[in-house]
Amino acid sequence: MKLIRSGLLLGLGALLAACGGGGGDGSSLPPPAGGGGGGSGSLPPPASAPSLATTLAARYGVVDYPVGAAIEAGSLAGTDRTLLLKHFSSITAENAMKPDTVWPNAPGSSTQPAPQANFAPGDALVDFAFANGMEVRGHALLWHQTAPSWFFAGDQGNPVNYRALVQQRLRDYIFAVIQHWPNIYAWDVVNEVATDTANAANPYRTDSPWYIAYSVGGADGSQYVRDAFLFATQARASIGRNDSNMKLMLNDYNTELAGKRANVLRIVQDVMNAGTGADIDGVGHQFHLQLNADVAQVTAALVAVEGLGGNLVNHVTELDVSIYTDPGNCFSQRSIPPCMADYGASPPQSVLSDQARLYRALFNAFNRPSVTSVTTWGVADNHTWLNSFPVTRTNRPLLFDTAGDPKWAFWAVVDPNIAIP
Repeated sequence: MKLIRSGLLLGLGALLAACGGGGGDGSSLPPPAGGGGGGSGSLPPPASAPSLATTLAARYGVVDYPVGAAIEAGSLAGTDRTLLLKHFSSITAENAMKPDTVWPNAPGSSTQPAPQANFAPGDALVDFAFANGMEVRGHALLWHQTAPSWFFAGDQGNPVNYRALVQQRLRDYIFAVIQHWPNIYAWDVVNEVATDTANAANPYRTDSPWYIAYSVGGADGSQYVRDAFLFATQARASIGRNDSNMKLMLNDYNTELAGKRANVLRIVQDVMNAGTGADIDGVGHQFHLQLNADVAQVTAALVAVEGLGGNLVNHVTELDVSIYTDPGNCFSQRSIPPCMADYGASPPQSVLSDQARLYRALFNAFNRPSVTSVTTWGVADNHTWLNSFPVTRTNRPLLFDTAGDPKWAFWAVVDPNIAIP
C-alpha cells in the first residue's frame, strides 16, 4: 500500500511517504487529450481486446483467477468502471481500508464516539465488487504510515500496562475490521514492516510507531508483527473462515532486491516459528518496477517464498512499471536531474515497447502455482501515484492509457505472439 516504491530504491525506505500498499494515494496529473499513450505503431483496435482476467485465468489454468486493480471510489464510474467490469476479477482499496480511514480517532473520543468507525468508503468498494461478481483483497490492517496516534496513547511509565493497552487496541481493531468485511479473500495483515537495510542484523523497520510502542521498557519491539498475525488468525476463525478462503499475508516492496528480500523472509520465518497459533499464509510482493527491472530477481523472490515451506502463496499486490530508469540518487534528491527528464504527454515508442516486453516477461514469470493473485496498482494511466513520485512528471506505468485504451503492454500480455514494435 503502499505508496512509494521502485525497483531501484536500494534502501531508501526512509524517504518513502506512503504505500501502496500499500498504496499510492492516487496522486496524478490531469490526463492529456487523446489518451496520452504516446509513441507510434499500429495497435489492434481497442474493441478487439480480450478480457485480461479471462485470458490469464485460461493461461494459468485456474478458474476465476483473481486479476485485480487497486482503486479509489472515483474508479466506480466512467471509463475506469468499464475497464474494471471487462478486464478485472478482483479489486484492492488504495486507501479506504487503511486504519487512518477506517478508525482515525480513538473509540469513545469526543470526535468519534464508540463504537463508530468509518467503514463507508470501504463498503462502497466491497458492494461494487460483490454486485459484479468480483473478489476483494483487504489492504491493509497494519501499516506504520497510516497508524492513528490513538493506538499509542497512554502512560509509558508502566511499560507492562502500556504494552498490554496497545496490544488490546490492536486486537480490537483487527477483530472489528475482519468481522465487518468477512468475505475478503486475502488481507495484508502487515504492510512494509521490513527494514530497507540490506541483510540487516535486525530485519524489522524500527522507526515504525508499532515497533517503538512495543519496545517501551526494553521489550521486543518486533512482537507486534506476530501479535497482528495471531489476532488476525483468531478473528478469521471467529467468522468461520480459514486459510482456504481468507489468506493472511505480509506485504512489502523491493522483494526483487536480494538484501531486502532476506529481511522479509526472516520476518516471515519469525511468524511461522512463533508457536502461538498465528498463521501466515503468504507474501505479497508490491513489484513497483522500472524498465530495467531484472525478471530473474522477480522470479527469485517468488521461489524464495516457496522455499520456506508451509504451503505459502505469493500475491503480486501493487504491480506497475515506470517508464523511467532513474538512478538510486533520484529517490533521495527528488529532483530532475538526477531523475530523468519528463517525457511529456507522448513517451517515445521505444520506451512503450520496452515496457511491453517487460510486462510480457513478468506475466510469464507469474505463471507458477504459488502465485495465486495478481493486482496492478491502478486501473489505467489516468490515475497513478507515479505522476508525483519521485518527482512530478508524466508517467505511464499501467496496461491501459489515459483514455482507457489497451497499450502495447496490454497486448504483449494477452497475446504472446503479437509483435511489439
